[in-house]
Amino acid sequence: MRKPIIAGNWKMNKTPDEAISFIEQLAPSVINEKKVEMVICATSLCLDRLSKALEGSSVGVGAQNIYWEDNGAFTGEISAKMVKSIGCQYVIIGHSERRQFFGDNDISVNMKVKKALESGLKPIMCIGETLAERESGKTDQIVISQLEIGLNGIKITTGNAENFILAYEPVWAIGTGKTC
Repeated sequence: MRKPIIAGNWKMNKTPDEAISFIEQLAPSVINEKKVEMVICATSLCLDRLSKALEGSSVGVGAQNIYWEDNGAFTGEISAKMVKSIGCQYVIIGHSERRQFFGDNDISVNMKVKKALESGLKPIMCIGETLAERESGKTDQIVISQLEIGLNGIKITTGNAENFILAYEPVWAIGTGKTC
């Protein structure tokens, strides 16, 4: 059975210096935790320094997004190849904020998950419904659609399941204090 995963998404917070300072304070209490899989997903600017600071520890480092191409004229994007080259092991894909503010959708999520797996990264694929979708009774329909499209052409088996993380992230519950 897989260990529980605790993944912290720093969103658009912490400069590289602040990230290292935080890790130095956090490290003694969690650096070699064995009961859970711990992951820190930081801004792209922090990833290289965090990867180096956490090298050899049990804490993984993840990007908050990738693009599905290895290189090209995609201003502001970061490729899976780039993320992997600086020591990251994980990447968040399909986060609700990426869907809401940057136009990510189930098809782009699928392309990113494929690229992450192909590149040796462990995708943390986010799925979940909005409050309007929940209140209109569409939760199952939305989540099933996100799974079917997001995982189209991807075979998750017992042999590779450890390289894939599914995160149910109901948009309506984020920061609201509401529960199921």
